[in-house]
Amino acid sequence: MLRRSGLAAAALVGGPALLGACSKVDDGPGGQTALDRIKDAGKIKVGFANEAPYGFRDKSGKLTGEAPEVAREIFKALGVAELEPVLVDSFGALIPGLNARQYDVIAAGMFINPERCGQIAFSNPDYAGTNAFLVAQGNPKGIAKFEDAAKDPGIRLAVLEGAVERDYATKSGVKGNQLKVFPDANAAFRGLLDKRVDAVALTAITLNWNKQQNYADRPVEVTQPFIPVIDGKEQLGAGGYGFRKADTELIATFNTELKKIQGSGRLLEIVKPFGFTATEIDAAKNLTADRLCTAA
Repeated sequence: MLRRSGLAAAALVGGPALLGACSKVDDGPGGQTALDRIKDAGKIKVGFANEAPYGFRDKSGKLTGEAPEVAREIFKALGVAELEPVLVDSFGALIPGLNARQYDVIAAGMFINPERCGQIAFSNPDYAGTNAFLVAQGNPKGIAKFEDAAKDPGIRLAVLEGAVERDYATKSGVKGNQLKVFPDANAAFRGLLDKRVDAVALTAITLNWNKQQNYADRPVEVTQPFIPVIDGKEQLGAGGYGFRKADTELIATFNTELKKIQGSGRLLEIVKPFGFTATEIDAAKNLTADRLCTAA
């Protein structure tokens, strides 16, 4: 959802990734890099925000979801067999936790945008998606775009803490008193069912997954997917994996393995169970973190 980001669609294709350089950065005593340390340990700490289908614990307690499963495949290829999950309180806490060294990678489907790139580094994206709204059955308020909420000051819109949908809404003219901030998708869904809000703004994948898995028998529906337009530019959301800026060797190695599974078709096999399709995967193949971080 969470959470994710905007970028000018026309500026995304092509260009080398700045994060591809393999320079080594001292990570600890003896000049050991993050990649060396992780390989020696055979495990890596992974930050997630319990947001299905991007990163969450299943009924058995296992860390799963689109992002952790892709990360698991990549790190396994690097000889790192174990993902050690670190749950944060909200999506907005993921970047501070990474920089505080509570974990080594964010695996939460996080959108790559210039603001976030100012705080952390990203892998190249593995998917690109659209937005939608969860509304009451029949969509009584007729909400299809953020501009619809801006035109009706009586509409109450749910967004997640730290998610880009809040920014989309405010830049589309939605007033601050119309926005209700929730810590996660399930809380936002309950807010709609309790009639505390009129719509939940998230990615179409998040909304459809949660509805199908947990709310199939409830009187709610997901609107048609769309790409938000801010200042005349489409904001296509592309998600990747967050790393500390110093860990350049780790990022470059991760990108190399990501490219392999993108090219082989293995990536789609991994993420398909979580509601992702070839459309989202193919849309990200020619995008780079470099371009997404500098998109105006």
